[in-house]
Amino acid sequence: VQLVESGGGLVQAGGSLRLSCQASGYVFEHHAIGWFRQAPGKGREAISCIRTNDGFAYYSDSVKGRFTISRDNAQNSVYLQMNSLKPEDSAVYICARGYCSSLGLDSDASGQGTQVTVSS
Repeated sequence: VQLVESGGGLVQAGGSLRLSCQASGYVFEHHAIGWFRQAPGKGREAISCIRTNDGFAYYSDSVKGRFTISRDNAQNSVYLQMNSLKPEDSAVYICARGYCSSLGLDSDASGQGTQVTVSS
């Protein structure tokens, strides 16, 4: 299983970024996929995930209404559109495969992450 994130960078508060994750090494449609983030000195936070079978999507309270997850099964990719970014969104964003529910993402594989920095 390989998950490769891209799209991170430096953005001003109020701005937008779109993260991408390219998956390979498994049947993409057979697993939910989503995103964690980890800020320095903090634990990993599951922020969003999406299932294939019913399109269910989970968002943490911290990003709900600002972030949108989508997946393209033909491209084996998942995306995270992040709008109205805040300095507290600064973190390493990690793509992960697993089980997605209303409780979040329970993952069994993840990528290396991409850094997002939001300046005030």
